[in-house]
Amino acid sequence: MGATVFERHAPNDDVVRAALADSRLTPFWLDDVARPSYPRLDTDASADLVIVGGGYSGLWTAVLAKERNPERSVILLEARRVGWAASGRNGGFCEATITHGEENGENRWPEEADELYRQGLQNLDEFEATVARYRIAADFERPGSLTVATEPHQIEWLGPDALSGEATRALVNSPTYLAGSIDERGTALVHPGKLAMELARVATDLGVQIHEFTPVRSLEDGPTLVTDRGRVTARQVALGTNAFPALLKRNRLMTVPVYDYVLMSEPLSSAQMASIGWEGRHGIADSSNQFHYYRLTADNRILFGGYDAIYHSGRKVRRAYEDRPESYEKLASHFFTTFPQLEGVTFTHRWAGAIDTCTRFCAFYGTARGGNVAYALGFTGEGVGATRFGANVMLDLLAGEETERTQLQMVRERPLPFPPEPFASVGINATRWSLDRADHNKGKRNLLLKTLDAVGMGFDS
Repeated sequence: MGATVFERHAPNDDVVRAALADSRLTPFWLDDVARPSYPRLDTDASADLVIVGGGYSGLWTAVLAKERNPERSVILLEARRVGWAASGRNGGFCEATITHGEENGENRWPEEADELYRQGLQNLDEFEATVARYRIAADFERPGSLTVATEPHQIEWLGPDALSGEATRALVNSPTYLAGSIDERGTALVHPGKLAMELARVATDLGVQIHEFTPVRSLEDGPTLVTDRGRVTARQVALGTNAFPALLKRNRLMTVPVYDYVLMSEPLSSAQMASIGWEGRHGIADSSNQFHYYRLTADNRILFGGYDAIYHSGRKVRRAYEDRPESYEKLASHFFTTFPQLEGVTFTHRWAGAIDTCTRFCAFYGTARGGNVAYALGFTGEGVGATRFGANVMLDLLAGEETERTQLQMVRERPLPFPPEPFASVGINATRWSLDRADHNKGKRNLLLKTLDAVGMGFDS
């Protein structure tokens, strides 16, 4: 098995240790934003629509529900703080894709691939229009994306229009780049924490009642939501619970929480910025199965994340899983392999969070309780833009409307569930090992990966 570029050209261990020495274990995005508080719900209540989850899924559903019908009463219940989980911990890549990449969509729904692409791009255009309409201050920019090859076998994966290594390095100066491909319109960048807080502001301005520190313990017929301090009766319910335990039994094996790890650098100086170029400010991802993603912030920090995707047996979401030194050290090493000219840069923040992964690697949708409960789950790390699409799907389903969204086979189908433990742990970790092996073997997929491909559970990022 061959070594990857990140192993062939790893920096000295002292460089990595020095860069991480003063980093704080907390999400930069939530450390960098004013966070208004919303009251806990301490009594019984009722509303036309009750939303569970104060992340992007729930917040978009609240905003879009009031836009559709300003007279509808809407309550949003959040177990902790608005935006504290995935919505405040992601990389801020707001993608047009609603299928976790065009290839994933083409492989699963080839007959509607063009329509999936069109609706995804329309969703991103409408996202941008919403930002402008409500003056959402979330550092929104739309520079597009740059996908790079860092190993020779990856070059052909970028297609016939790929840029040469020289042309790619002229855009962003990394010695690891052998080729590149640009998508000019399919990626926007946002400040995730600011986006969550601003969506909450817009929702409350439109008349939504948001309640933090109000966990929902169960969903009863009615539908009625049982909280620690009362019961909330709803005409309809929308569930945006992400990686946390599902309130519907049918969804309890549909997702697993996979932990993703991220570093944020200190702001780069003018000289450091000049050494790497990156004037186009594209969001960047490499082409490995275990891929890295990275981008610039408004103040020219570099967010650098990905590669490790860790599943812990039992489907638990725990703070203890966020402190994994080996993952942060690996990311820091890969950062300096990518940009050796930035040796001496330090990281101010390191953090992790759970991704709600499902077996088709993009969100799935459905209803329960006679069509009065809707859900959108399983965004698998691509939820910044796709949650807006998912919110519209949930509202379409609750309205009983047939729309261009609900007509999609992608929306009508449910993915295969994950097996129960201990089989889930065995299968997920074997798949992760196989993907790593493929990255070390010119991208060649072993029997396990080929079998997963054949039954519709395969994924090549």
